[in-house]
Amino acid sequence: MSDGFADRATAGRALADRLQSYAHRTDVVVLALPRGGVPVASEVARALGAPLDLLIVRKLGVPRHPDLAMGVIASAGAMHVDSKIVANYGVSARQLDEIIAAESLELIRRHALYCGKRASVPVEGRTVIVVDDGLATGASMRVALKALRSAKPAWIVVAVPVAPPEAQELIGTAADEFVGVLSPLDFSSVGQYYRDFAQTTDEQVRELLARAQPPA
Repeated sequence: MSDGFADRATAGRALADRLQSYAHRTDVVVLALPRGGVPVASEVARALGAPLDLLIVRKLGVPRHPDLAMGVIASAGAMHVDSKIVANYGVSARQLDEIIAAESLELIRRHALYCGKRASVPVEGRTVIVVDDGLATGASMRVALKALRSAKPAWIVVAVPVAPPEAQELIGTAADEFVGVLSPLDFSSVGQYYRDFAQTTDEQVRELLARAQPPA
């Protein structure tokens, strides 16, 4: 498809075609960035015969400067802390522990909201395909991948339906492989390549996860 996608599900099926080398492998896990990445990842997981889970990310904000991230935590016990920012802003070990604890509770709450009692899919030693509905600057994806790397997956693939031509450079070494469908030279936003780019709801996320293959 040269001009875009009808919706996220259509985009997911097109993306799955590019990922067939990972089909029906017992070591593959598909992680979606909620919420927009979930309908795309659902199609990818179904086509590959892989379990689907979420990569939920929470920023660790500097005390008194909450917009400044000194680290990030994510699903599956993943965490990345920038020791330079912690030192530069004089963040004590106690402050860091308190912020990690608070954001961990919020991570648990959000996982429960989306997944209920569904167990998280383990990622250590496995090939993890991280899916979103598109990539613009790559900033959110890089942050998520830094946290994910700490959970010790064997191989990380970033897979998106649409991204600018320089997407692989934007991701850099945060991932081991980048897979995309469209890389238009005139890229300006992800939404312009979807005819239906309505916001994915919490209920849709829950429904898609409920229908996904159960964790191995």
